Amino acid sequence: MNDRTSGSERAEREELARLLPAPAERDLPPGRHLHHKDTLMRLIDQDGDRVTADPRPRLLRPAVLLPAAGLALGGMLLTTLAVTGQDRAPAPSAAGTSSHATAPRGAAVLLDRIAAVAEKSGEQTVTGHQFVYVKTLQTENDGHFRGPAKLTKPREREVWMSQKAGPVIDVGLIHEDGSYFPIKVGVPDGQPAVGYPAGLNRPTYTWLASLPTDPDALLRRLATEITRDQDSRDTPAKDRDQAQDTFDTIGELLRETVMPPRTAAALYKAAAKIPGVTVDSDAADAAGRHGIGVARDNTRTGERTAWIFDSTTLEYLGERSYLIRDTSMGKKGTLIHVSAVLERAVVDTLREEPSTTT
Repeated sequence: MNDRTSGSERAEREELARLLPAPAERDLPPGRHLHHKDTLMRLIDQDGDRVTADPRPRLLRPAVLLPAAGLALGGMLLTTLAVTGQDRAPAPSAAGTSSHATAPRGAAVLLDRIAAVAEKSGEQTVTGHQFVYVKTLQTENDGHFRGPAKLTKPREREVWMSQKAGPVIDVGLIHEDGSYFPIKVGVPDGQPAVGYPAGLNRPTYTWLASLPTDPDALLRRLATEITRDQDSRDTPAKDRDQAQDTFDTIGELLRETVMPPRTAAALYKAAAKIPGVTVDSDAADAAGRHGIGVARDNTRTGERTAWIFDSTTLEYLGERSYLIRDTSMGKKGTLIHVSAVLERAVVDTLREEPSTTT
């Protein structure tokens, strides 16, 4: 049995080695973070299709998730990222369909390496008076609900998110297509203004740092937060999928945020425990950068989503999604969204761009 186990582990290591180059011999530069969170764009699975509360899906799809209900974007929207390239699905195991309690070994090993790199990224001091700034390049699905996907041209977007503990009404600001759009929440007509506190739907750096760093404890915490959010939106039990919801939530927490190193590492280790997570050996972000992906298929919506990482540094690059079967959105292989993180920083004022300051 020991010989068989050793041979199996050796084969897994060799398989991963073919997908991934040797680890970098230096730490990542202190300012490069693996976190983004596109938020404000909540997907509601219904009848096998992706649904959003806003006709133009996703506010910060690559960044912070604010509750779709009660989010007043004043003409602004969330992003539906698009994808490029074709995914190579891993060969099915001899056991047939997966009933594993965790991700396949190859994905688990990759995520463990990504976690190790993330933990070495620079810790930051972020105050409640500052803003998280994220600049992305992304392509959106601008098609009609349940209709064929129509992708926009790649365009840049800048987001500034308040780091106040809250409750906060003025959540942040988005710069897109030459215009600035304030992000406001919790202001129902004719009623007193009610802000939104830091939390899963508005993850500040301080709140993220407060999450458990033990992967199992973190998964339990996320499950509680996700269930509470779904209950608040009256999401029917039949439309809930714990594994997919957890994968999507972690993806949202990696997009347009700046994240504490230990929290980022814990999220990757937690993702390794999600059934159905696989390795995408070649994935490209919206900027055309090729890397290695961590992917999961949403069998109800017929989409595969992959988080993309630099094959050498294992830095988070972006995300992509495409159809894995024919749906009302298009044929199998149709791209749904793609994004690329270009810059991420902590700044002192709205509209401040770190690339233009010293």
